[in-house]
Amino acid sequence: MNLLTNYELFLAKIITILIFIASIIAFFCLIIKRKKNIKHTFKITLLNNHYKDIKNNILLATMNNFEKKIWLKQEKEKKKILQKKEEYLKNKKNILYVLDFKGGVYANEVLGLREEISAILSVVNQNDEVLLRLESSGGVIHGYGLAASQLNRLRERGIRLIVSVDKIAASGGYMMACVADYIVSAPFAIIGSIGVVGQMPNFNKLLKKCNIDIELHTAGDYKRTLTMFGNNTDSTRTKFCEELNSTHELFKNFIQKMRPSLDIENVSNGEHWFGTMALKKKLVDKISTSDDVLMSKMNKYTVLSIQYIYTKKILERFTSSISRNISKILLKTFFYKNYL
Repeated sequence: MNLLTNYELFLAKIITILIFIASIIAFFCLIIKRKKNIKHTFKITLLNNHYKDIKNNILLATMNNFEKKIWLKQEKEKKKILQKKEEYLKNKKNILYVLDFKGGVYANEVLGLREEISAILSVVNQNDEVLLRLESSGGVIHGYGLAASQLNRLRERGIRLIVSVDKIAASGGYMMACVADYIVSAPFAIIGSIGVVGQMPNFNKLLKKCNIDIELHTAGDYKRTLTMFGNNTDSTRTKFCEELNSTHELFKNFIQKMRPSLDIENVSNGEHWFGTMALKKKLVDKISTSDDVLMSKMNKYTVLSIQYIYTKKILERFTSSISRNISKILLKTFFYKNYL
């Protein structure tokens, strides 16, 4: 009896170990498979069809069965005509490329923006246009500086760029918007905030109470200006303020270059305005929404939405999500050094 019991326990252990090993192998196989299947692709959507389908559904809802038959028959005949090569060439339109940019503090979304713009520049014609639906409250200088530079590639090629702001384009967000040939803002969208901010806590006094010394050694007097743990002096504070002012001047000069008609000294004190007030100050060119812009372009342009799809690895998604949330909390609570 004991032999049988021992055998059953031994068999159970073996089965448990085999299941555990099989689970580990399956997990790693899944990781390897996902790694091989990671793709960076573009999602291209013909927005004309989207709006046309909405229109057709509404029209059909208002018709009786007899009217529906006649209307569907007419639409079928129209499609046959458009399928002919001669008609296609005759009715061929210029293209309006639609991009979306919803920027975070670090402007990591520029990864997709640069790919989208590169793709457009590879096929664009001189009479085509680009519409950027922008939403951003700004962030780090280098991130939004790069995003603005990517948009400037269109400007340098002579491609008309329209930026539409439905919610907010402030600070670094406005740095991007000002590159456009034409800026459209919703009435209550937040525009402006042309300034630079720098802030951080200092724990030096607290550390002294706890008898903790912090040593900071630099090769170069201004390798570090203000620090979190060391003793900040008047000279380092002065240097820090000089850096902020220098960055602010670069910011102002860039906007002045992009929009020469703007009275930059009147709008560069860090203040922001709602769309209707921003129009009076010439920060934007028209009060409207991105939907109205699209609808107005439908008849003259083939409207294509271009999105760069970046598939992240499981571990990358997990770690980036955690780090992003932590950094947002820290940035809002403590650290704001040289942010647009």
